[in-house]
Amino acid sequence: MSFDTIIDRRGSHCVKWDMMERIYGVPVDKGIAMWVADMDFRPPQCVLDAVQAQVDHGIMGYFGDDGPYREAIQWWMQNRHGWAVEAGDIFTTHGLVNGTAMCVDTFTTPGDGVVLFTPVYHAFAKVINASGRRVVECEMTQVDGRYEMDFDAYDAQMDGSERMVILCSPHNPGGRVWSRAELEGVAAFAKRHELILVSDEIHHDLVMPGHTHIPMTAISGIEDRLVMMTATTKTFNIAGSHSGNVIIADPDLRARFATRMAALGMSPNSFGLFMATAAYSPAGAKWVDELVTYIDGNRQLFDAAINAIPGLSSMALEATYLSWVDFSGTGMDRADFTRRVEQDACIAVNHGPTFGTGGESFLRFNIATPRAHVQEAVERLAAAFQDLQ
Repeated sequence: MSFDTIIDRRGSHCVKWDMMERIYGVPVDKGIAMWVADMDFRPPQCVLDAVQAQVDHGIMGYFGDDGPYREAIQWWMQNRHGWAVEAGDIFTTHGLVNGTAMCVDTFTTPGDGVVLFTPVYHAFAKVINASGRRVVECEMTQVDGRYEMDFDAYDAQMDGSERMVILCSPHNPGGRVWSRAELEGVAAFAKRHELILVSDEIHHDLVMPGHTHIPMTAISGIEDRLVMMTATTKTFNIAGSHSGNVIIADPDLRARFATRMAALGMSPNSFGLFMATAAYSPAGAKWVDELVTYIDGNRQLFDAAINAIPGLSSMALEATYLSWVDFSGTGMDRADFTRRVEQDACIAVNHGPTFGTGGESFLRFNIATPRAHVQEAVERLAAAFQDLQ
Protein backbone atom coordinates (compact mmCIF):
# COMPACT_ATOMS: atom_id res chain seq x y z
CA MET A 1 0.00 0.00 0.00
CA SER A 2 0.98 3.67 -0.30
CA PHE A 3 0.85 5.76 2.85
CA ASP A 4 0.45 8.77 0.55
CA THR A 5 -3.09 7.67 -0.37
CA ILE A 6 -5.59 10.15 1.05
CA ILE A 7 -8.65 8.44 2.49
CA ASP A 8 -11.57 10.75 3.29
CA ARG A 9 -12.63 9.79 6.81
CA ARG A 10 -15.31 12.44 7.15
CA GLY A 11 -18.75 11.01 7.71
CA SER A 12 -17.36 7.64 8.89
CA HIS A 13 -18.16 8.23 12.58
CA CYS A 14 -14.49 8.66 13.41
CA VAL A 15 -13.78 10.89 16.39
CA LYS A 16 -10.72 12.49 14.82
CA TRP A 17 -12.43 14.04 11.79
CA ASP A 18 -16.13 14.04 12.57
CA MET A 19 -15.85 15.61 16.03
CA MET A 20 -13.23 18.29 15.45
CA GLU A 21 -15.73 21.03 14.61
CA ARG A 22 -17.89 20.32 17.65
CA ILE A 23 -14.91 20.17 20.03
CA TYR A 24 -12.44 22.65 18.55
CA GLY A 25 -14.52 24.78 16.20
CA VAL A 26 -12.39 23.70 13.23
CA PRO A 27 -14.66 23.44 10.15
CA VAL A 28 -14.85 19.90 8.86
CA ASP A 29 -14.89 21.02 5.22
CA LYS A 30 -11.50 22.74 5.35
CA GLY A 31 -9.94 21.60 8.62
CA ILE A 32 -7.01 19.21 9.13
CA ALA A 33 -7.46 16.78 12.01
CA MET A 34 -4.19 16.33 13.90
CA TRP A 35 -5.44 15.54 17.38
CA VAL A 36 -6.77 12.03 18.25
CA ALA A 37 -3.95 9.47 18.28
CA ASP A 38 -5.03 7.24 15.45
CA MET A 39 -3.60 7.17 11.93
CA ASP A 40 -5.11 8.10 8.58
CA PHE A 41 -3.75 4.88 7.05
CA ARG A 42 -5.42 1.54 6.41
CA PRO A 43 -3.97 -1.33 8.45
CA PRO A 44 -1.89 -3.98 6.66
CA GLN A 45 -3.66 -6.24 4.20
CA CYS A 46 -3.23 -9.25 6.50
CA VAL A 47 -5.46 -7.52 9.07
CA LEU A 48 -8.07 -6.53 6.50
CA ASP A 49 -8.08 -10.11 5.19
CA ALA A 50 -8.71 -11.44 8.71
CA VAL A 51 -11.74 -9.19 9.11
CA GLN A 52 -13.00 -10.06 5.62
CA ALA A 53 -12.72 -13.77 6.42
CA GLN A 54 -15.05 -13.30 9.38
CA VAL A 55 -17.51 -11.34 7.26
CA ASP A 56 -17.40 -14.02 4.57
CA HIS A 57 -18.00 -16.73 7.16
CA GLY A 58 -20.98 -14.70 8.34
CA ILE A 59 -21.45 -15.90 11.91
CA MET A 60 -20.29 -13.51 14.66
CA GLY A 61 -20.29 -15.77 17.70
CA TYR A 62 -18.22 -15.99 20.86
CA PHE A 63 -14.46 -16.41 20.44
CA GLY A 64 -12.85 -19.63 21.64
CA ASP A 65 -9.47 -21.35 21.48
CA ASP A 66 -7.24 -18.31 21.91
CA GLY A 67 -4.03 -20.37 21.66
CA PRO A 68 -3.01 -18.95 18.25
CA TYR A 69 -3.72 -15.42 19.52
CA ARG A 70 -1.46 -15.88 22.54
CA GLU A 71 1.21 -17.50 20.37
CA ALA A 72 1.15 -14.50 18.04
CA ILE A 73 1.72 -12.17 20.99
CA GLN A 74 4.59 -14.35 22.19
CA TRP A 75 6.14 -14.42 18.71
CA TRP A 76 5.93 -10.65 18.31
CA MET A 77 7.34 -9.77 21.72
CA GLN A 78 10.23 -12.22 21.33
CA ASN A 79 11.10 -11.25 17.78
CA ARG A 80 10.53 -7.51 17.95
CA HIS A 81 11.44 -6.77 21.56
CA GLY A 82 13.52 -9.67 22.87
CA TRP A 83 10.89 -10.34 25.52
CA ALA A 84 9.87 -13.90 26.38
CA VAL A 85 6.20 -13.82 27.43
CA GLU A 86 4.47 -16.75 29.11
CA ALA A 87 1.10 -17.44 27.51
CA GLY A 88 -0.63 -17.63 30.88
CA ASP A 89 0.54 -14.13 31.84
CA ILE A 90 -1.61 -12.45 29.17
CA PHE A 91 -4.94 -10.78 29.89
CA THR A 92 -7.03 -9.14 27.16
CA THR A 93 -8.74 -5.86 28.03
CA HIS A 94 -10.90 -3.49 26.00
CA GLY A 95 -7.93 -1.35 25.02
CA LEU A 96 -5.27 0.09 27.30
CA VAL A 97 -7.32 2.90 28.78
CA ASN A 98 -9.51 0.10 30.06
CA GLY A 99 -6.34 -1.78 31.03
CA THR A 100 -5.17 1.23 33.02
CA ALA A 101 -8.56 1.53 34.72
CA MET A 102 -8.45 -2.17 35.58
CA CYS A 103 -5.00 -1.78 37.15
CA VAL A 104 -6.10 1.23 39.20
CA ASP A 105 -9.23 -0.63 40.27
CA THR A 106 -7.39 -3.83 41.17
CA PHE A 107 -4.27 -2.56 42.89
CA THR A 108 -5.38 0.66 44.63
CA THR A 109 -8.27 1.84 46.77
CA PRO A 110 -10.20 5.15 46.80
CA GLY A 111 -8.07 7.96 48.17
CA ASP A 112 -4.75 6.35 47.21
CA GLY A 113 -2.21 8.38 45.28
CA VAL A 114 -1.21 7.35 41.76
CA VAL A 115 2.00 8.91 40.44
CA LEU A 116 2.28 10.31 36.92
CA PHE A 117 5.37 11.85 35.32
CA THR A 118 3.83 14.90 33.65
CA PRO A 119 3.07 16.06 31.07
CA VAL A 120 1.72 12.67 30.03
CA TYR A 121 -1.15 10.95 28.19
CA HIS A 122 -4.32 12.63 29.44
CA ALA A 123 -6.44 9.49 29.84
CA PHE A 124 -4.37 8.37 32.82
CA ALA A 125 -5.48 11.31 34.98
CA LYS A 126 -9.08 10.98 33.79
CA VAL A 127 -9.23 7.35 34.86
CA ILE A 128 -7.51 8.01 38.20
CA ASN A 129 -9.78 10.92 39.08
CA ALA A 130 -12.94 9.13 37.96
CA SER A 131 -12.11 6.19 40.22
CA GLY A 132 -11.75 8.36 43.31
CA ARG A 133 -7.99 8.08 43.50
CA ARG A 134 -5.59 11.02 43.66
CA VAL A 135 -3.28 12.09 40.83
CA VAL A 136 0.23 12.83 42.08
CA GLU A 137 1.98 14.90 39.41
CA CYS A 138 5.76 14.59 39.24
CA GLU A 139 6.72 17.18 36.67
CA MET A 140 9.55 16.28 34.32
CA THR A 141 12.34 18.72 33.51
CA GLN A 142 13.53 19.79 30.08
CA VAL A 143 17.24 19.28 29.50
CA ASP A 144 18.54 20.29 26.07
CA GLY A 145 15.02 20.19 24.68
CA ARG A 146 14.08 16.71 25.91
CA TYR A 147 12.33 15.42 29.00
CA GLU A 148 14.19 13.90 31.93
CA MET A 149 13.05 12.71 35.36
CA ASP A 150 14.26 14.20 38.65
CA PHE A 151 13.89 11.42 41.20
CA ASP A 152 15.34 13.43 44.10
CA ALA A 153 12.52 15.93 43.63
CA TYR A 154 9.95 13.16 43.29
CA ASP A 155 11.15 11.42 46.46
CA ALA A 156 10.54 14.66 48.35
CA GLN A 157 6.96 14.83 47.03
CA MET A 158 5.90 11.41 48.31
CA ASP A 159 3.87 11.33 51.52
CA GLY A 160 3.34 7.58 51.84
CA SER A 161 -0.23 7.50 50.52
CA GLU A 162 0.88 6.59 46.99
CA ARG A 163 0.28 3.03 45.86
CA MET A 164 1.01 3.04 42.12
CA VAL A 165 3.12 4.73 39.46
CA ILE A 166 2.20 4.69 35.78
CA LEU A 167 4.99 5.06 33.23
CA CYS A 168 4.37 5.91 29.57
CA SER A 169 7.17 4.19 27.62
CA PRO A 170 7.86 5.41 24.97
CA HIS A 171 6.57 8.72 26.23
CA ASN A 172 3.42 10.40 24.97
CA PRO A 173 3.44 13.35 24.29
CA GLY A 174 7.19 14.05 24.50
CA GLY A 175 8.29 11.20 22.24
CA ARG A 176 11.09 10.04 24.53
CA VAL A 177 12.55 6.53 24.33
CA TRP A 178 13.73 6.00 27.89
CA SER A 179 17.29 4.78 28.40
CA ARG A 180 18.11 1.74 30.50
CA ALA A 181 19.46 4.03 33.23
CA GLU A 182 16.21 5.99 33.27
CA LEU A 183 14.12 2.82 33.45
CA GLU A 184 16.30 1.61 36.31
CA GLY A 185 15.61 4.94 37.99
CA VAL A 186 11.87 4.44 37.66
CA ALA A 187 12.18 0.89 39.00
CA ALA A 188 14.22 2.05 41.99
CA PHE A 189 11.72 4.82 42.68
CA ALA A 190 8.85 2.30 42.66
CA LYS A 191 10.72 0.02 45.05
CA ARG A 192 11.67 2.84 47.44
CA HIS A 193 8.06 3.89 47.80
CA GLU A 194 6.46 0.43 47.59
CA LEU A 195 4.55 1.26 44.42
CA ILE A 196 2.97 -1.03 41.85
CA LEU A 197 4.64 -0.09 38.55
CA VAL A 198 2.35 -0.05 35.49
CA SER A 199 4.30 0.39 32.26
CA ASP A 200 2.13 1.42 29.31
CA GLU A 201 4.18 0.50 26.23
CA ILE A 202 1.52 0.93 23.57
CA HIS A 203 3.91 2.95 21.34
CA HIS A 204 6.79 0.47 21.61
CA ASP A 205 6.70 -0.51 17.92
CA LEU A 206 6.73 3.07 16.65
CA VAL A 207 10.35 3.98 17.35
CA MET A 208 12.32 6.24 15.04
CA PRO A 209 15.59 5.10 13.39
CA GLY A 210 18.57 5.36 15.70
CA HIS A 211 16.58 4.59 18.86
CA THR A 212 15.78 1.29 20.59
CA HIS A 213 12.92 0.69 22.99
CA ILE A 214 13.75 -1.32 26.13
CA PRO A 215 10.77 -3.10 27.74
CA MET A 216 10.46 -2.40 31.45
CA THR A 217 10.39 -6.14 31.99
CA ALA A 218 14.08 -6.17 30.99
CA ILE A 219 14.90 -4.31 34.23
CA SER A 220 15.67 -6.85 36.95
CA GLY A 221 14.42 -6.80 40.52
CA ILE A 222 10.90 -5.45 39.98
CA GLU A 223 9.06 -8.58 38.87
CA ASP A 224 6.98 -8.60 42.06
CA ARG A 225 5.50 -5.15 41.36
CA LEU A 226 5.47 -4.87 37.55
CA VAL A 227 2.45 -4.77 35.24
CA MET A 228 3.14 -4.50 31.49
CA MET A 229 0.61 -3.14 29.00
CA THR A 230 0.85 -3.54 25.21
CA ALA A 231 -1.51 -3.50 22.24
CA THR A 232 -1.75 -3.89 18.49
CA THR A 233 -4.07 -0.91 18.26
CA LYS A 234 -1.57 1.97 17.94
CA THR A 235 0.93 -0.04 15.90
CA PHE A 236 -1.55 -1.19 13.23
CA ASN A 237 -4.18 1.57 13.44
CA ILE A 238 -6.96 -0.67 14.71
CA ALA A 239 -7.93 1.34 17.81
CA GLY A 240 -11.60 0.73 17.08
CA SER A 241 -11.10 -2.94 17.90
CA HIS A 242 -10.66 -1.91 21.55
CA SER A 243 -8.23 -4.70 22.28
CA GLY A 244 -5.19 -4.53 24.54
CA ASN A 245 -3.05 -6.76 26.70
CA VAL A 246 -2.14 -6.56 30.36
CA ILE A 247 0.78 -8.92 30.93
CA ILE A 248 1.65 -9.86 34.51
CA ALA A 249 4.48 -12.26 35.39
CA ASP A 250 4.11 -12.16 39.18
CA PRO A 251 1.66 -14.86 40.30
CA ASP A 252 0.18 -12.88 43.20
CA LEU A 253 -0.50 -9.78 41.11
CA ARG A 254 -1.78 -11.97 38.29
CA ALA A 255 -4.24 -13.74 40.60
CA ARG A 256 -5.57 -10.43 41.92
CA PHE A 257 -6.05 -9.11 38.39
CA ALA A 258 -7.76 -12.31 37.23
CA THR A 259 -10.19 -12.12 40.13
CA ARG A 260 -11.13 -8.55 39.27
CA MET A 261 -11.57 -9.41 35.59
CA ALA A 262 -13.88 -12.26 36.54
CA ALA A 263 -15.86 -10.06 38.93
CA LEU A 264 -16.55 -7.60 36.14
CA GLY A 265 -17.53 -10.31 33.66
CA MET A 266 -15.03 -9.16 31.06
CA SER A 267 -14.35 -11.06 27.87
CA PRO A 268 -12.69 -9.92 24.64
CA ASN A 269 -14.09 -8.68 21.35
CA SER A 270 -13.62 -11.49 18.83
CA PHE A 271 -12.77 -9.10 15.98
CA GLY A 272 -9.97 -7.59 18.04
CA LEU A 273 -8.46 -11.02 18.62
CA PHE A 274 -8.67 -12.00 14.96
CA MET A 275 -7.05 -8.72 13.95
CA ALA A 276 -4.28 -8.97 16.54
CA THR A 277 -3.45 -12.54 15.54
CA ALA A 278 -3.12 -11.50 11.91
CA ALA A 279 -1.15 -8.34 12.72
CA TYR A 280 1.48 -10.04 14.86
CA SER A 281 3.01 -11.84 11.87
CA PRO A 282 5.86 -11.47 9.37
CA ALA A 283 3.52 -9.59 7.03
CA GLY A 284 2.55 -7.24 9.85
CA ALA A 285 6.19 -6.72 10.78
CA LYS A 286 7.09 -5.73 7.21
CA TRP A 287 4.26 -3.22 7.16
CA VAL A 288 5.36 -1.69 10.47
CA ASP A 289 8.91 -1.23 9.19
CA GLU A 290 7.57 0.63 6.16
CA LEU A 291 5.22 2.68 8.35
CA VAL A 292 8.01 3.84 10.68
CA THR A 293 10.12 4.90 7.69
CA TYR A 294 7.19 6.95 6.38
CA ILE A 295 6.44 8.57 9.75
CA ASP A 296 10.12 9.43 10.09
CA GLY A 297 9.88 11.28 6.76
CA ASN A 298 6.84 13.16 8.05
CA ARG A 299 8.75 13.95 11.24
CA GLN A 300 11.64 15.47 9.33
CA LEU A 301 9.32 17.60 7.20
CA PHE A 302 7.25 18.76 10.17
CA ASP A 303 10.18 19.53 12.48
CA ALA A 304 12.11 21.49 9.86
CA ALA A 305 9.09 23.65 9.08
CA ILE A 306 8.02 24.20 12.69
CA ASN A 307 11.50 25.01 13.93
CA ALA A 308 11.88 27.55 11.11
CA ILE A 309 9.05 29.62 12.62
CA PRO A 310 10.51 31.99 15.24
CA GLY A 311 9.27 31.16 18.72
CA LEU A 312 8.07 27.63 17.88
CA SER A 313 9.98 24.51 18.85
CA SER A 314 9.11 20.89 18.08
CA MET A 315 10.51 18.48 20.65
CA ALA A 316 12.81 15.88 19.04
CA LEU A 317 10.68 12.83 18.30
CA GLU A 318 12.33 9.55 19.27
CA ALA A 319 9.12 7.48 19.12
CA THR A 320 5.36 7.72 18.50
CA TYR A 321 3.79 9.82 15.74
CA LEU A 322 2.85 12.68 18.08
CA SER A 323 4.80 15.90 17.78
CA TRP A 324 4.93 18.09 20.88
CA VAL A 325 5.31 21.74 19.92
CA ASP A 326 6.30 24.46 22.37
CA PHE A 327 4.94 27.96 21.69
CA SER A 328 6.49 29.67 24.71
CA GLY A 329 9.12 31.39 22.57
CA THR A 330 6.44 33.43 20.82
CA GLY A 331 5.66 35.39 23.97
CA MET A 332 1.96 34.81 23.27
CA ASP A 333 -0.54 33.62 25.82
CA ARG A 334 -2.10 30.20 25.32
CA ALA A 335 -5.38 31.55 23.99
CA ASP A 336 -3.58 33.55 21.28
CA PHE A 337 -1.35 30.81 19.85
CA THR A 338 -4.16 28.26 20.10
CA ARG A 339 -6.52 30.57 18.23
CA ARG A 340 -3.98 30.98 15.45
CA VAL A 341 -3.60 27.22 15.06
CA GLU A 342 -7.29 26.36 15.24
CA GLN A 343 -8.99 29.38 13.67
CA ASP A 344 -6.37 30.83 11.33
CA ALA A 345 -4.67 27.59 10.23
CA CYS A 346 -7.83 25.44 10.70
CA ILE A 347 -5.91 22.61 12.38
CA ALA A 348 -7.43 20.61 15.25
CA VAL A 349 -4.80 19.69 17.85
CA ASN A 350 -4.60 18.53 21.47
CA HIS A 351 -4.19 21.26 24.07
CA GLY A 352 -1.10 20.97 26.26
CA PRO A 353 -2.69 21.52 29.69
CA THR A 354 -4.79 18.35 29.30
CA PHE A 355 -1.52 16.41 29.67
CA GLY A 356 -0.92 17.82 33.14
CA THR A 357 1.61 20.12 34.74
CA GLY A 358 4.30 21.19 32.29
CA GLY A 359 2.09 21.16 29.22
CA GLU A 360 0.81 24.73 29.42
CA SER A 361 2.75 26.18 26.49
CA PHE A 362 2.41 23.15 24.19
CA LEU A 363 0.12 21.73 21.54
CA ARG A 364 0.27 18.11 20.32
CA PHE A 365 0.16 17.37 16.58
CA ASN A 366 -0.54 13.94 15.09
CA ILE A 367 1.69 13.47 12.02
CA ALA A 368 0.52 9.93 11.13
CA THR A 369 -1.28 11.16 8.07
CA PRO A 370 -0.47 11.34 4.35
CA ARG A 371 2.48 13.65 3.69
CA ALA A 372 0.32 16.03 1.70
CA HIS A 373 -1.64 16.75 4.89
CA VAL A 374 1.59 17.43 6.81
CA GLN A 375 2.83 19.74 4.04
CA GLU A 376 -0.47 21.62 3.99
CA ALA A 377 -0.45 21.91 7.79
CA VAL A 378 3.01 23.41 8.03
CA GLU A 379 2.25 25.87 5.24
CA ARG A 380 -0.87 26.98 7.09
CA LEU A 381 1.08 27.32 10.35
CA ALA A 382 3.78 29.41 8.67
CA ALA A 383 1.05 31.71 7.37
CA ALA A 384 -0.70 31.89 10.74
CA PHE A 385 2.52 33.03 12.41
CA GLN A 386 3.91 35.03 9.48
CA ASP A 387 4.18 38.20 11.58
CA LEU A 388 6.96 36.47 13.55
CA GLN A 389 9.04 35.76 10.44
